[in-house]
Amino acid sequence: MTEKQSALPHIKVLDLSRVLAGPWCTQMLADLGADVIKVEKPGEGDDTRHWGPPFLKDEHGNATTHASYFTSCNRNKRSITIDIAKPEGQALIKQMAAESDVLVENFKVGGLAHYGLDYESLKAINPRLIYCSITGFGQTGPYAERAGYDLMIQAMSGMMSITGQPDGAPGEGPMRAGVAITDVFTGIYATAAILAAIEVRHRTGVGQRIDMSLLDVGMAILANQAAGYLNTGAVPQRQGNSHPSLAPYQDFPTLDGAMLLAIGNDGQFSRFSHAVGKPEWAADARFATTAARNIHRSALIPAMVEVTRTRTTEDWVELLGHHAVPCGPINRIDQAFAEPQAVARNLVVNQAAESMKYAGAAIKSIATVASPLRLLDTPPVLKNAPPGLGAHTDEVLAGLGLSPDAIATLRRDGVV
Repeated sequence: MTEKQSALPHIKVLDLSRVLAGPWCTQMLADLGADVIKVEKPGEGDDTRHWGPPFLKDEHGNATTHASYFTSCNRNKRSITIDIAKPEGQALIKQMAAESDVLVENFKVGGLAHYGLDYESLKAINPRLIYCSITGFGQTGPYAERAGYDLMIQAMSGMMSITGQPDGAPGEGPMRAGVAITDVFTGIYATAAILAAIEVRHRTGVGQRIDMSLLDVGMAILANQAAGYLNTGAVPQRQGNSHPSLAPYQDFPTLDGAMLLAIGNDGQFSRFSHAVGKPEWAADARFATTAARNIHRSALIPAMVEVTRTRTTEDWVELLGHHAVPCGPINRIDQAFAEPQAVARNLVVNQAAESMKYAGAAIKSIATVASPLRLLDTPPVLKNAPPGLGAHTDEVLAGLGLSPDAIATLRRDGVV
């Protein structure tokens, strides 16, 4: 993240989304240089401002009441508070929409129509507007009006059915992923759709509606597991940390803990076998090919375990690394951020909070994970830390041409 020209400095985004999928999308656009204005409810703000613990610490190291969750997906945005239930608030949104390139929202189907802020209404004001709606189940179908949350989608999509220990193993049963993966992936897919719509607008001069569904995305990211079912009829099952198509591709115990082996081809297995002093494995017809290793994994894996227990994780990572065998530790998150590669790639960024007040306490700085979008000529930017609730209200409204007295009146009337 440097001072070079960013990729999207000419794009204005009106962010009416909350929680994770929508804000993840708009943070990606903000990281790429877009001017993102986040609209929040006066006095309350985005739900995730309150989803804690953990909570941010103030300048004295004391815990505040501001959840760190919010900071994961709201960097580089400007926050404005507007009550869209009030006609004056709706008028402000329409004024901003008239000047925006993109609008992102995740209200229930038809929710914004009550306020005259639906796509058709805003399209009449700004035909170039790209209007991205994110819901649990999409704008059509029998479930369209249902609320949808990531955990529900992980369950309904089949993701949980293939995550966790297999039947009969200790701790058996479906398991959610450790992060809200369908929310995050929906944000990424939504970003791609928006960028595609911007490209289309270059040709046509008009915007369009984008209909993003968490369920659609949740089933799309089943990837090879979905492909296997659709083309063979075989229903994938939970396998713990092993892989349905590759072996050995899982965790293994070591002298002091565990490691992860990700052997994806026969050459890697041959190098592994020689490195651990078992060249006969690579020559054994039961283990010589990927297909054969899958068939005979019940014989191979126990034999490998006997070997992997003889050295420490660090020793194995060093030895196998020299033989180009994919191998690594199973890190905690603190260990992951301490990895030399993570440090070298500057994956942690700290931004001064500019003495903004978060739930009444001054936050000195906020740490977030650097954008992985490494465009070398137009890299991601760091404009400001995740904003305090309504921190830019006066600034944004002044940019719309409102006088200080007009802004004071809106604040007195509870509109902002």
